[in-house]
Amino acid sequence: MIMGDYLLHDRTAILAATGHHPYARYALGLDVPTSGYQRDETVLWLSPSAYGPAASAIGPAGPAIEICGELVADGVLRPQDRLHLPRHDPALRAGRPTVDRHEDWDFHWTCTPPPEQPDERRVVRLTEADHPALEALIDEAFPGSTSRPSDQQVVNWYGIRAGGRLVACGAERSRDDVGFLAGLTVAPDQRGRGLGAALTAGMTRALMARHDTVALGVYLDNVGAARLYRRLGFTSTLGLTSVRLA
Repeated sequence: MIMGDYLLHDRTAILAATGHHPYARYALGLDVPTSGYQRDETVLWLSPSAYGPAASAIGPAGPAIEICGELVADGVLRPQDRLHLPRHDPALRAGRPTVDRHEDWDFHWTCTPPPEQPDERRVVRLTEADHPALEALIDEAFPGSTSRPSDQQVVNWYGIRAGGRLVACGAERSRDDVGFLAGLTVAPDQRGRGLGAALTAGMTRALMARHDTVALGVYLDNVGAARLYRRLGFTSTLGLTSVRLA
């Protein structure tokens, strides 16, 4: 049973405890029912699985892992729940809680428009009529992507065409006042031409017309993408580890 933690009863309290961190602002959204805990300098919050991970945390990883272990013991967190925790080595968990997936990634964000890129003006917002072309491009270039036209959490799709063919696409998964880019994809035969930079810059500029912060996530081993995003101004970073309870 969790003892001695400061309970956070709603989104407002959680945001205040995190100093209104961009990751917390994005993860919580406006209408996500949630509650949380603060232990020392770590803040952890719970959300229904329909809204994403069952638990997320900011701060030192040790207390976050301790809280999760106690929530598993209490039956609050259950097998197959996904957790986004502060970056940590698997050895720190020591099997408590036990997980069957461990992925390290970075949450990057920017509050300033990117440098203008060649071909950025070719970026357009796509419509439902483009969904078949989106599916075909994602199947060819990024089959493991979790961003698909059928995903109701995608707010808008953007893309670049060449000769009437869709050759690059990206999904907008914005929440509240934080814009979010996801599933950025370029056709294999079009890579190396600056389309990834153009797509990222064009989408970022479009989202900044509606949001004060724009963010994206990058797996730790995707060094080339991370270098590109930093060049475009995504220089603020939070290291995270995503796990799935066994």
